[in-house]
Amino acid sequence: MKLGFISDTHGGYEDTLQALDLLKGTELICHVGDVLYHGPRNDLPKNYDPKQLTELLKSRTDIVYVRGNCDADVDEMVLEQDLSQKSRVIEFDNYRFYVVHGYEETEEERLQRAKELGCQVVVSGHTHVKVLEKRDGVIVLNPGSTTIPKDESRSFAFYENGQIELWSLDSQTPIKTLKL
Repeated sequence: MKLGFISDTHGGYEDTLQALDLLKGTELICHVGDVLYHGPRNDLPKNYDPKQLTELLKSRTDIVYVRGNCDADVDEMVLEQDLSQKSRVIEFDNYRFYVVHGYEETEEERLQRAKELGCQVVVSGHTHVKVLEKRDGVIVLNPGSTTIPKDESRSFAFYENGQIELWSLDSQTPIKTLKL
């Protein structure tokens, strides 16, 4: 069983398409927020095409979303998807994943909330910087950004068979793996 994670697509059609292609075969993909709009602090992505990305994502039934700071009611309307939830608990393969964009609370608050909810993994986005490590007994995952990375490469992540892998979209190879 495979569970995918993408974040901060910011209207980047080709980047998102590439990530989704590499995530073929996943049972569910969690989009960790900031779906269509590039945001006022970011440069316009080179493959910015929120209309085409909307059509791609509307056709998918295997993606669940959490709302990011750049997501708006109009995004929810055109995507015809639920973007109202700021966080979700995903139960998958006997694990619990606390998924939240992460712009309204600190890392410590996210960790505390994950523990309160009985989650083994907290997944957040927002920073565009990938993270995969264990902190205070909880796995912390930030899949980075498919479109506007603020570190060395565009990225995504997935869980499969008791481990999480971070992948580079640029090299199409794993960056880091961590067992749960």
